[in-house]
Amino acid sequence: MQELFNIFVKSVFIDNMVFAYFLGMCSYLAVSKTVKTSVGLGIAVIFVLGITVPVDYLINEYLLSAGALSWLGPEFAEIDLSFLSFIMFIAVIASMVQLVEMVIEKFSPALYNSLGIFLPLIAVNCAILGGSLFMQEREYQTVAEATSFGLGSGVGWFLAIVGIAAIREKIRYSDVPAPLRGLGITFIITGLMGIAFMSFMGIKL
Repeated sequence: MQELFNIFVKSVFIDNMVFAYFLGMCSYLAVSKTVKTSVGLGIAVIFVLGITVPVDYLINEYLLSAGALSWLGPEFAEIDLSFLSFIMFIAVIASMVQLVEMVIEKFSPALYNSLGIFLPLIAVNCAILGGSLFMQEREYQTVAEATSFGLGSGVGWFLAIVGIAAIREKIRYSDVPAPLRGLGITFIITGLMGIAFMSFMGIKL
């Protein structure tokens, strides 16, 4: 349990998808104009990462990695399907995003319209695919560890987009120099938030 908590906290604060790796920046910048839409997209990203990372872990563990098919018999032990990782991971992500899109359209049409094209674009959000690829690279030992990492990565992305949205709502009333208004000041604030999150690197986990 302690290890799962460590993985979760590390993925939220230390290995934050936005501030440590700058993944998912297109949606992060485009949707973070209001807190309401940012919360909706952030929750959707948490759900997608929380589902796709453990599913991709199981696919990688029992189908794709070298020797993963040994459960079918000794003659399959030498088969290595790892070259299919990208296409399989993307297929799982696209399926989950389609499910999220249908649920949001059904239960919250206003949020669905607010998110617009950026909701289906979660399927090509590099933070989502990055979560599965980091999971594969770090070689987590159990599906629980992969799930903890996926949920932590989603929560980290959620905190990032909601935080920047809250700041952007406030700075509308600030005297920002004309050349920096909009994305200019957003990039500067994102850099400062990234530096702030670097302070969590001192946590010993």
